[in-house]
Amino acid sequence: MVELDPVIHAAARLRITAALATLEPAESITFPRLQELLDMTAGNLSTHLRRLEDAGYVAVEKTHKGRTPVTYLALTPPGRRAFDAYTEALRAVLGG
Repeated sequence: MVELDPVIHAAARLRITAALATLEPAESITFPRLQELLDMTAGNLSTHLRRLEDAGYVAVEKTHKGRTPVTYLALTPPGRRAFDAYTEALRAVLGG
């Protein structure tokens, strides 16, 4: 039996990792841009990002542009491997 990663398997976290996986490994995206792309509330996105960050799948970098705080998000190398493994496991479950 193929096991799907429970950290990624939640629908919101799957959407987040899928969106971040479209970025190049050295790229990141701002929190508001990801929120807009996924049409999620800030609180919901924050909660799921925390779970992904705690698993080591997402890197969160908080910085400032002038006086404005900015949060950048990216998949970590382990996060990218976990997402790739998840998609392969999902294909196996679906028989493809």
